[in-house]
Amino acid sequence: MQKTTNTFSSRKNIAGATLIAGLLILSGCSDSDSVVAGEDNTATDNTDNTDTGDETDTTDGTDTSSDVIDIYDAVFTARSADCADYVNTYDASPVDIQNSITFDADVVVTATDTECTITSNSVPNHDFNDDTAAFAGGAEGATISATDTVSTVTRTPAIAAEPTPISTTLKNGIFLNGVRLDIISAGCYRPTSADAGEDGNTGFGCSTADAWLLDPLGTEAKFGADLHNAHTQPGGLYHYHGGPVAMFDDNPSSEGSPVIGFAADGFPIFGSYFYDNATGAVRKALSGYSLKDGSRGERTDTNPGGDYDGEYVDDWEFTNAGDLDSCNGMTVDDQYGYYVTDTFPWVIRCLSGTPDPTFGSAEEETTGGPGGPPGGA
Repeated sequence: MQKTTNTFSSRKNIAGATLIAGLLILSGCSDSDSVVAGEDNTATDNTDNTDTGDETDTTDGTDTSSDVIDIYDAVFTARSADCADYVNTYDASPVDIQNSITFDADVVVTATDTECTITSNSVPNHDFNDDTAAFAGGAEGATISATDTVSTVTRTPAIAAEPTPISTTLKNGIFLNGVRLDIISAGCYRPTSADAGEDGNTGFGCSTADAWLLDPLGTEAKFGADLHNAHTQPGGLYHYHGGPVAMFDDNPSSEGSPVIGFAADGFPIFGSYFYDNATGAVRKALSGYSLKDGSRGERTDTNPGGDYDGEYVDDWEFTNAGDLDSCNGMTVDDQYGYYVTDTFPWVIRCLSGTPDPTFGSAEEETTGGPGGPPGGA
């Protein structure tokens, strides 16, 4: 649901709401509405110190909570790799900046003994569509449309014998704000397409079977992505092509960045920072991918030519030059997880475990599906 406004929405008072220990902090909160997370996985109201948590177990074993947590502009802090520790109902009132429209974000996390389900309307918990963005479409034109999604992640992820490649038909993960990660674009170098530009690139209709797939964050316009590395598909679905910078910051705890979501295989997605046991310091995780040296060759109908510059996915190769493996993950203190990086592949390049069917399939039609125009894939 959306409502028109000419001003930014005010932050809701969330004192006294049930909250897991250290889940989030809200920047800019006054003392009267700040949240203090207790060790008993509840938050307490500063005025009367009353625990208002009211968790219940449903007959099917699903953990739920009756409280609603406002996560507008939240900076997450929890590092638990168990998705069940995030069970709750969340909301936010972010603003489409260019269109001065306030949206209602809704996220519900439930859990059973074996899995968690994250149900949302795909509206982020932060303002979006700033003046650097060029969104593809939506109910109000170039804005988002609330889109119901249901994502299931296992509580016991395991490394598979072989990684699963990501594709345009397999969403990579779900963030704790209810918005999905979708690294791969539907754009590629295809000069024979009627929709191709002077550079020979088309913004839609491609799949991972195509050579020279465009990397949205490697292009100058970032496919119209906003400051949060996200944009819309033509139908208005908001999704990330990189790390959601609003959910973590450059002031991590002594252990590193928080968990900000879960990949389709159930492993956690962390922010950029980790505690490096070798140096005894917290630092950013480094991608193991390197930009290829030299030129792609002469431009033809099947080769874009020019120097390797990161515009295309195939401009990069895994050289094991950083901290992370070929899927952009690593194990720290016996916990495997993916990390947001400043360079390709940004968050995830493949899935080290087995993806849940709610995220789609790695198998895709080679004919290409309905993507979006440049700025909207």
